[in-house]
Amino acid sequence: MDLGLKDRVYVVTGATRGLGNATARELVADGAKVVVTGRDEKRAAEAATELGPDAAGVGVDNSEADAAERLIAFARERFGRFDGILISVGGPPAGFVADTTDEQWQTAFESVFLGAVRLARAAAAELPEGGVIGFVLSTSVHEPIPGLTISNALRPGLAGFAKSLADELGPRGIRVVGLLPARIDTDRVRELDALSADPAATRAANESRIPLRRYGRPEEFGRAAAFFLSPAASYLTGVMLPVDGGMRHGF
Repeated sequence: MDLGLKDRVYVVTGATRGLGNATARELVADGAKVVVTGRDEKRAAEAATELGPDAAGVGVDNSEADAAERLIAFARERFGRFDGILISVGGPPAGFVADTTDEQWQTAFESVFLGAVRLARAAAAELPEGGVIGFVLSTSVHEPIPGLTISNALRPGLAGFAKSLADELGPRGIRVVGLLPARIDTDRVRELDALSADPAATRAANESRIPLRRYGRPEEFGRAAAFFLSPAASYLTGVMLPVDGGMRHGF
């Protein structure tokens, strides 16, 4: 199936590694052009080089007030248009309620929540009809994940924001979607598993609760995200898609 991605231009934040990078790879493979971002300018440039001539890298922190405007202007200057954005941010530090400080909460709110809101708000003002705003969230939107208290609080809030934005932008023909990854085999998930006394046993226990009995591969998430961002998904908006191997059975 042709996803209709050829020559469309997307900004993908947090794309130097992990799920953002996997999505950028699938978008480019299907003919799109991407601006990949990360906090480190060098790593962003290296990620873009690996993706080829249809990608460009920008070092930017999502919490910066002018990040969104800079990224959209760069996309237009480099590739001539702007069709959508996938907002993917690094996970806040792990910890239980008693372990997290006010400073950690404030930093995470600025980066994970308010930074994402700013990016979406700026994109909404600039996107044409047919544009799309995507959020990489988490299955914690529905069910908290032990030891990820800050993430458990902020991700559901972003999902609510995304659904409200979908209602507001729908009359303009702009879609808003969310993806809810569970145990995808990324550096971040391996780092979380490594926090346990026995990472191998933790992984085995997690896999036993997944109907497909394995962690997802990054490219599997990337393909789902590329479809959601593409014109092929033109009648999907306001929805949160679990990419979780069946853990929630589609609900």
